[in-house]
Amino acid sequence: MDAPLKLIQQRIRAAASERRPLRIRGGGSKDFYGQSLQGELLDVSAWRGIVSYEPSELVVTVRAATPLSELQAALDEKGQHLAFEPPCFGDATCGGMVAAGLAGPARASAGGVRDFVLGVTLINGRAELLTFGGQVIKNVAGYDVSRLMVGALGTLGVLTEISLKVLPRAPAEATLMCSGLKQKAALDLLNRWGGQPLPLNASCWVRDDGDGPTAERLFVRLRGAAAAVEAACPRMAADVLAEGGDAQRMDNAQAAADWIACGEQTLPFFRNVAPDLGLWRLSVPQTAPDLNLPYACLIEWHGGLRWLWAPLSALTKLREAAARVGGSASLFRAPPAIGTEAPQRFTPLSPALQQIHERLKHEFDPAGIFNRGRMYANV
Repeated sequence: MDAPLKLIQQRIRAAASERRPLRIRGGGSKDFYGQSLQGELLDVSAWRGIVSYEPSELVVTVRAATPLSELQAALDEKGQHLAFEPPCFGDATCGGMVAAGLAGPARASAGGVRDFVLGVTLINGRAELLTFGGQVIKNVAGYDVSRLMVGALGTLGVLTEISLKVLPRAPAEATLMCSGLKQKAALDLLNRWGGQPLPLNASCWVRDDGDGPTAERLFVRLRGAAAAVEAACPRMAADVLAEGGDAQRMDNAQAAADWIACGEQTLPFFRNVAPDLGLWRLSVPQTAPDLNLPYACLIEWHGGLRWLWAPLSALTKLREAAARVGGSASLFRAPPAIGTEAPQRFTPLSPALQQIHERLKHEFDPAGIFNRGRMYANV
């Protein structure tokens, strides 16, 4: 076993014996995400590198602190990628990618992080090195346990290695910019297209309330076989025209940069907001209607993900609106002046779910030392 891994185990063993909380950190790109940052820093950034990559098998295994950019560069060389398009937000690591469980614009069609994790190795709260899952889909032993780590924000253990399924890049791609569509019309179109055999890969509706006239635009990305993409573009453009809008095909290079900016939250919508506003993340069914909330909004995932800038005082209103359609609302980025003192960022759990979370926490981390309070008070 390599020295960095032994050192991590020693730190965990000592912390557990004293019930001293540890804050796991790889690249720190998502320090803003979650409830609070408690405990002594456990820096795992030295545990990095691609362990194995089999392009013909569509599987890669990496150490947890491997920079996401390094993995993406290796996949690019072979014409492959992580289909769920995880955001980097700076110096993201593969372990942080799994721990946060965040996906980019293609999430609605390609699936999320959980759908691509084949196996993990982790160190639990007893300083034991455990392996779950494997490197092939057929190896189902521990498969569901591997998926538990996705979105757990490091509360269950320190990830050391991750095996991921990768996919070839689509042979053809096109992006339509559809202007003049209000939110309801855009959602109606997305729902209609979702029920048709179209190579719909990603979507983004945004309203621009800048200095000029208000503009409402729907961007739709198509990926797949060249014949399917070329046939879909005029068909979808005609649907937009029938709704009173206009559809133009974008230059692929410009569109690619815009989709990256969407996933990395560097679009104008995500910048230059009032300091008393937080960025709220509403996860709802794709078929949910316009929620009629009086806040700036950007919609992804064919209607399933809605970003809003709103004050903390809107917490109850936002969670009630999301719950009415079968969804949830979380505070993704707190107002700068509030920081970690913001109210509970994630929707409170039901008593039954809270009990499940606490039992899992106790099994993996009996002393409660990992990322204490990052998700919920007792998790």
